[in-house]
Amino acid sequence: MKKGKQGRPVFLERCDSLSAGRVDRLRLCNERMSMFLDTAKISVKAGRGGDGMVAFRREKYVPNGGPWGGDGGKGGSVIFKVDEGLRTLMDFRYNRRFKAKNGEKGMTKGMHGRGAEDLIVSIPPGTTVRDADTGKVITDLVENGQEFVIAHGGRGGRGNIRFATPRNPAPEIAENGEPGEERELQLELKILADVGLVGFPSVGKSTLLSVVTAAKPKIGAYHFTTIVPNLGMVRTKSGDSFAMADLPGLIEGASQGVGLGTQFLRHIERTRVILHVIDMSASEGRDPYEDYVAINNELETYNLRLMERPQIIVANKMDMPDAEENLKMFKEKLAAEYDEFDELPQIFPISSLAHQGLENLLEATAELLDKTDEFLLYSEDDMEQDEVYYGFNEDERPFEISRDDDAAWVLSGEKLEKLFIMTNMERDESVMKFARQLRGMGVDEALRERGAKDGDIVRIGNFEFEFVD
Repeated sequence: MKKGKQGRPVFLERCDSLSAGRVDRLRLCNERMSMFLDTAKISVKAGRGGDGMVAFRREKYVPNGGPWGGDGGKGGSVIFKVDEGLRTLMDFRYNRRFKAKNGEKGMTKGMHGRGAEDLIVSIPPGTTVRDADTGKVITDLVENGQEFVIAHGGRGGRGNIRFATPRNPAPEIAENGEPGEERELQLELKILADVGLVGFPSVGKSTLLSVVTAAKPKIGAYHFTTIVPNLGMVRTKSGDSFAMADLPGLIEGASQGVGLGTQFLRHIERTRVILHVIDMSASEGRDPYEDYVAINNELETYNLRLMERPQIIVANKMDMPDAEENLKMFKEKLAAEYDEFDELPQIFPISSLAHQGLENLLEATAELLDKTDEFLLYSEDDMEQDEVYYGFNEDERPFEISRDDDAAWVLSGEKLEKLFIMTNMERDESVMKFARQLRGMGVDEALRERGAKDGDIVRIGNFEFEFVD
């Protein structure tokens, strides 16, 4: 790294001139150095359905015209769509809330309200979507153009034309629109690469990537030169091609947060083959075999499934002194750890700077990829399941009863609250219909069992009514 005035790094000198305040300088420096973003927490909210309408026919010469109110329109859904032009989650750094539009209200003459358009949110390929509260994986989006409805829009409320019966031919009942789904989500980007380069800092991963692909990663003679993953396409002389990723250097304790920690370990999960790059010259004073064991321990600690991936050992910097002797000792130590019936990992001595041994390494990597299938990233326990139950369980009630500080009874529960939101409390008939629905759900009986008396206050959200025994 170049030094500026008084031995300070040049990039700090440049940041000093950006703003007068120290806080602004640090913020701008961080923004410049963190253009790669692979995690984001966002909230999505689908649109609410439009309210149904209460209306009646009033044309001349049409006696007893009857109900004529239309249904509300459907609320817009929030849909994730994969865009291969995106490479990071930077778009979600400043825009973290996504809300679809509500449906239009119903109209007279039985006309439906217009449904709202769905909100399309573009995301990069390789994005895993998790529920922020439970941690369960909702979906894994990898193919260009792939879509997933992450939050469904609410249906429109029914107009009074839907409630006409022979016993009540002119109902003054209409539903409010159903609320749209609302969720807190955690997005994780895992780059789509067939081959991942792992190893300690400064072992030559970036140099290797720059030699075998057209990628231009930053290369420097100091640790953690690479602070973001770099991706390049490799094409062998035999015509095979695959994607290779240079992942930021790991160190011992990375799985517990040391160094760059687990920040980029997630990107290894999608790779099918791991190239374990080792500085065989031991230029940093470390033992090559101990480096090999330490990195494998970090991979295993982070995710045991990573050890299922086939590895090729890349013995780099073979043009340096003592590299041949170190390689011989490395092979002896490696063989001592394996039984005579076990297959040893392939070892390819190379020199990225001298362009030696690269062809054999790439051909062997392509051959290994051909016979290696995709690995399952998530188990069934990790995935969020859409459970559908068609039975009836008498022990489970669709509501809960609690007592407030002012002795009022409080009713809660997803089904009950949704029913309340969709009830038009401005119409007496709608309120009476809601009371019949509560009675049918067993609310009255449950309140009596809990000791509710005539005249007690019952509360649902901000709405209060008296209990009548």
